[in-house]
Amino acid sequence: MAADIERIELDGPGATEALASGFAAGLRPGDVLALTGDLGSGKTVFARGLIRAVAAASGTEIDEVPSPTYTLVQPYEFPDFTVWHFDLYRIASVDDAWELAIEDAFADGVSVIEWAERIDEILPPASVRIRLEAGIRADARIAHIRDGRRGSGA
Repeated sequence: MAADIERIELDGPGATEALASGFAAGLRPGDVLALTGDLGSGKTVFARGLIRAVAAASGTEIDEVPSPTYTLVQPYEFPDFTVWHFDLYRIASVDDAWELAIEDAFADGVSVIEWAERIDEILPPASVRIRLEAGIRADARIAHIRDGRRGSGA
C-alpha cells in the first residue's frame, strides 16, 4: 500500500533546496525520486539542491549542476553511489528512457527524474513521487509528496 500524500508549502527556492537536502540525507542505492510539475515549478531547483547536498555530505566538490535538458541524463559519482539526474522533457516514449540505461540507474544508483510522468509505467513502486506546483507568491511552491518507500516496508 502506498504512503499517504504529504503537502509541504515552500516559501521560495531556498525552501525547495532545503527539502531536497532533507531527502539527500537518507538516500540509498535503488532510490528513485520522481519529480513532476509544470515548467518552472521547481523540479530543477529540487534536483540541484539534492545533488549539491549529496556532494557536500560525501566531501565531494561539485562546481556546477547543469540541467540535463539536452543531454537527458547527467551522472554524478559519489563514494557511496552514483546520482543519475534525468530530464525527460524531450523524450517521446518509454523506449527512449530504456536507451538511456535507466534500468542501471534504478538498480545501482539514486535516480532523480524530472518529468517523471513520461515514464510513469516503468517507475519502481517504491519511488518517492514529488509533485511541485506554484504557490500563492511568485517564488513560492507547494510540494505534494508520496514516499513509496514507506509503503514498501523500507
